[in-house]
Amino acid sequence: MEKIAINTEFIKLDSLLKFAAAVGTGGEAKYVIAEGMVEVNGEVCTMRGKKIRVGDKVKFADIELEIVSE
Repeated sequence: MEKIAINTEFIKLDSLLKFAAAVGTGGEAKYVIAEGMVEVNGEVCTMRGKKIRVGDKVKFADIELEIVSE
């Protein structure tokens, strides 16, 4: 599991996927989220603007991310 450090209160799900290089573009992030290919804390999430906070875990394909504070 890769740890992603943020120094803000939250990061939006689509931005997180781009920041972590899990997807190449914002359009790709929008697509994989809308298609139900992303899990947040073990549940499928289709809201690309979902606020991801410290302690949340995001899974996409074989990539697992844990959000930590910077």
